[in-house]
Amino acid sequence: MTRFLARTKQRLRRPKAGQKTASGAAIVVDGARKSSGHQTRNRIILVMIGVCLVYAVIAGRLVQYGIRDLATVASIARGNELLASRPDLLDRNGKVLATDIRTVSLYAQPHKITDPDEVIERLATVLPEIDARTVYRKLKSQSQFQWLRRQLTPKQQSDILALGIPGVGFRPEKRRFYPGGPTASHIVGHVNIDNKGIAGMEKYVDGQGLADLAAAGLTIEQQLEPVRLSVDLRVQHIVRDELAAAMQRYQAIAAGAVVLNAKTGEVLAMSSLPDYDPNLPAQALEKDRLNRMSAGTYEMGSTFKAFTTAMALDSGLVSMEDSFDARRPIRIAGHTISDFHGKHRVLTVPEIFIYSSNIGTAKMADAVGIERQRDFLTRIGLLTRMQTELPEVTKPSQPKVWKKINSITISFGHGVATTPLQTAVAAAAMLNGGLLIPPTFLPRSEAEAKGVARQVIRPETSAAMRYLMRLNVEKGSGRRAEVPGFRVGGKTGTAEKVVNGRYSSDVRFNAFLSAFPIEDPQFVVLVIIDEPKPAEGQKSATAGLNAAPTVKAIIRRCAALLGVRPSFGEGDAALLVSY
Repeated sequence: MTRFLARTKQRLRRPKAGQKTASGAAIVVDGARKSSGHQTRNRIILVMIGVCLVYAVIAGRLVQYGIRDLATVASIARGNELLASRPDLLDRNGKVLATDIRTVSLYAQPHKITDPDEVIERLATVLPEIDARTVYRKLKSQSQFQWLRRQLTPKQQSDILALGIPGVGFRPEKRRFYPGGPTASHIVGHVNIDNKGIAGMEKYVDGQGLADLAAAGLTIEQQLEPVRLSVDLRVQHIVRDELAAAMQRYQAIAAGAVVLNAKTGEVLAMSSLPDYDPNLPAQALEKDRLNRMSAGTYEMGSTFKAFTTAMALDSGLVSMEDSFDARRPIRIAGHTISDFHGKHRVLTVPEIFIYSSNIGTAKMADAVGIERQRDFLTRIGLLTRMQTELPEVTKPSQPKVWKKINSITISFGHGVATTPLQTAVAAAAMLNGGLLIPPTFLPRSEAEAKGVARQVIRPETSAAMRYLMRLNVEKGSGRRAEVPGFRVGGKTGTAEKVVNGRYSSDVRFNAFLSAFPIEDPQFVVLVIIDEPKPAEGQKSATAGLNAAPTVKAIIRRCAALLGVRPSFGEGDAALLVSY
């Protein structure tokens, strides 16, 4: 107890912190001083950490802006963005047909411009073609944004930057570029100034959802998968090159051709001249630049005799052994139907075909009847609008009421106007075993083709048509289409064009419809030549003299590229002895 009282007294005598001793000196406790020093140090550390975080955020944002697409960090808000990424278009072998390239466009912020006249004067030194009135009206609008010039060249951008004009700037954009120029223009199509597809497969791609994505701004930073087409750029070049040569050689106003896979319906090449450069889309609006192969309708002349003959044979009312009297012209409804090079005798069905007899063909159609003829042509797709990806497709024309005179003239290709592409598609059905396969500009396998095909004629009828097409190249009007080793079959068509409401014998629309190798056709080739003139040293300009040689040139150059091996065996003999 004594010890406890002694300790208590000692504690009560100990001075508190801050109290003075008897001498007047302040008493400082060492632990309190240490606590205050720690707090100061902690505050300094927190301030330093805060400053470092601020600079780290700034540095991070700078790095982020540096690596992001320029289109997303430009001075214009995303809501004003007009151009979005488009997928590349490739040919079947991966060659680029269309792609995006970077460019810039010039814009102004009128509310920041005090002297529009000076701006226009300085811009005119770099852009002399600029419309001063339009630009002045934009600069005086006091709006926050106005386009002045879209898609500048790098030199134009550099020169304008050197002018140092306040209130104007550059907007990164994307421009569509077509490396092949006009080579496949009517297939690929083109885009407008806002990079939106307005023709060809470019428009088709937009229709598959790209336009909606672009409008929602969802394609800006995405690398879209390329779209591969069925076109073979090598074959496309050959077709266009031969058509250009034919136009020059025969002084024609236009020409066109298509190479079609008879087993799948794939379009390997299609060209229509005159064409245009999709890098200069304004050319597409010029006269005669339309796509004649799918957007133009024509009376296809004697190529229709192939369909009339197939119809007659498939009906069972006519056989290969039948004969028809072609000694005298047919007179009906004030018209006279005669043959161009008449034999003036009874002709067998093969003779009617190889001599291209209007009289014999008309009598075969008469044996079938008007209703069955119209139903047959509808069934093989020649009287209805063709279904394919290409937007530029027009509907064929036909008489509102089919009379006997209509039936007769339609049998040899007058009175019905259809597109050359669907003529080739129908021909493929006549030769591939009777399967009508819708044409496509996208890759398609044979298995996929069978899933969309329709049987339109019997296989036996198709075999007969292969025989007749081959016979016509060997002995008939298609001899100039023969390519040694590739066994071409075909049918000529020389149609008189209507001038001032009447058919003119001096103005023609020529066509040659062919397939090879004919015993098992892999490819259909159709060439059209509009208003050809006689070649040098020739007196006439029929299809056998101009369209057939053009088909020959195309097949000779592209057959190997299409994987068709030449054969010089006895295949033709085996085909012919069956009849």
